[in-house]
Amino acid sequence: MLAPLTRPDLPTKLTAAILRGIKGECPRCSKGRLFGKFLKPVSHCSACHQDWSLHQADDFPPYISIFLTGHLIAPVLIAIGMSKALSMGAMIAIAMTLAAVVMLALLQPAKGATIALQWWLGMHGFKPGGRNEAHAPPKGVPGSPWG
Repeated sequence: MLAPLTRPDLPTKLTAAILRGIKGECPRCSKGRLFGKFLKPVSHCSACHQDWSLHQADDFPPYISIFLTGHLIAPVLIAIGMSKALSMGAMIAIAMTLAAVVMLALLQPAKGATIALQWWLGMHGFKPGGRNEAHAPPKGVPGSPWG
């Protein structure tokens, strides 16, 4: 049974919605969880009933995760590579383990941010007015997805 519909705490800026997605919260209301499993979003928010089944994040979250991982661990890999005390096998083991851990740690936040971005922009069936007409740009603005 769905909980009664209450007025959600709608984000006023894109960054607020993305930060909610990064934290795994509902980008619309921040009360419900965005993910039911590690990378599987819930079909509907338990608090505001937003339909999250419309997202099409596809391969973008892994691209974000891989890009950030490479930039974050590059200095560490350079320092490890300059070490004379470690064997080549130890360096490879450390680098691969570190890369895998960082990439997996960034994957869910990247997917949450991608879903929040799609929702905010009204992509793939999300309605831009679903967040609140007061926060959407005025209709008729050239280049606006609402126009």
